[in-house]
Amino acid sequence: MQKSWETYIKKFRHYLKLERSLSQNSIEAYCSDTEKLGRFMEKEFPEVSPLEASTDQLRDFIRKLGELEISDFTLARIISGVKAFYKFLMYEELIDKDPAQLLEAPRLGRKLPDTLSYHEITQILEGISLGEAQGHRNRAMLELLYSSGLRVSELVGLKQSQVFEDVGFLRIIGKGNKERLVPVGKDALKYMKIYKEEVRNHLQIASGNEEYVFLNRRGKKLSRVMVFKIIKEAVEKVGIEKNVSPHTFRHSFATHLIEGGADLRAVQEMLGHESITTTEIYTHLDRDYLRQVLTDFHPGSK
Repeated sequence: MQKSWETYIKKFRHYLKLERSLSQNSIEAYCSDTEKLGRFMEKEFPEVSPLEASTDQLRDFIRKLGELEISDFTLARIISGVKAFYKFLMYEELIDKDPAQLLEAPRLGRKLPDTLSYHEITQILEGISLGEAQGHRNRAMLELLYSSGLRVSELVGLKQSQVFEDVGFLRIIGKGNKERLVPVGKDALKYMKIYKEEVRNHLQIASGNEEYVFLNRRGKKLSRVMVFKIIKEAVEKVGIEKNVSPHTFRHSFATHLIEGGADLRAVQEMLGHESITTTEIYTHLDRDYLRQVLTDFHPGSK
């Protein structure tokens, strides 16, 4: 890759971290996609720097990606990364015209998230054996995912100073280091207290991990992978055949609130969504439910 591309992508990385406060995963994704563009430009237009690339050259890059038969989702993500890179160059006033502005991403169908019914949630929670060494920890974590709609990164990063048991709230540090207050259910608090008193207090906690709420057997902060594994085992144990992840609990939390009549803005606040349009995906209700509402409440259907 030309030094010029490397230089500007490095500056882009700093911008995403310091100015946009994005997560490390998001930063890596944006920079990886921009590096793909840099490699293409080095091969096809070796004399052209990032500040000189044209819309036609960027379209050539997109066409080349299309020949690789990558999914529409991946293509849309790469185009988003390229657009973000050129917005950064505009922001820094390094260019006065954005060549990526007219790039068109493929239209993606909006996939409704998988959810669990309340009965399935209860099955999973009650199926966790509290007689096992980490049973209370696992029950507390899953109760928390469902009662507060946390992301898995927020769960594993949760610190004791963020839990306010007396008022039933958590202070969550979400995407972009944005803080929000989230209510936490009584059952989640109950199992968190049992875990803390009966298990956590008896662990030999590794240095630097003292503040984290959920720890592994070695006294270290739990990994995201471990939470996925715990959930997979809990779901298989009770015979539920859905593909369930930590995010499924978050989806179910939001869906059950909306179906119960919760205000969309309140759900947006609890989930930590920057835009209400992201939260609106949870307003889906199945046809049987809507038909039942009509039957039960509309005078013309009596």
